[in-house]
Amino acid sequence: MKLPEESLGFLVNDVSRLMRRNYNRRAQGLGLSLAQWRALAFLSRKEGVKQVTLADSLEVQPITLARLIDRLEEAGLVTRRPDPDDRRAIRLYLTPQAQPLLDQMWKLAQKTHEDALNDFSDVARNALIKSLQQAKQSLLVAEERTCDGNTEEAERNHNVTKRN
Repeated sequence: MKLPEESLGFLVNDVSRLMRRNYNRRAQGLGLSLAQWRALAFLSRKEGVKQVTLADSLEVQPITLARLIDRLEEAGLVTRRPDPDDRRAIRLYLTPQAQPLLDQMWKLAQKTHEDALNDFSDVARNALIKSLQQAKQSLLVAEERTCDGNTEEAERNHNVTKRN
């Protein structure tokens, strides 16, 4: 049996937790909760996402996200718009006021990344990133295979990604 210090799951979880803690110490002055900055960061990558999709991505209940978005909307950082294709759905967008805050967030995140990878060579950093990307892709393929039962298509997509 592997020790927790040698387990991929434990190590990834521990590194993630420590990075969040490091970032949170830096970001205290921004006046955002961890959940709020995670929501803003996700929206900066996928603006116009449905509210329910964001809740799923952040692994929070839709009602919890609704309250969080209420606070971000009150702060003038996020706006809700109806989905033109589904009148029951709401899409989320960043406001122009969010950009300066996001710029600060990314600078703080960069400092956290530098702390985490301080003792890594450039080659080791690149290898780590590439390995984590491969692990992520493999897990997405496995999830797709399990959810859809379409093993053949999932494997084909995985093999195309692997070659690139």
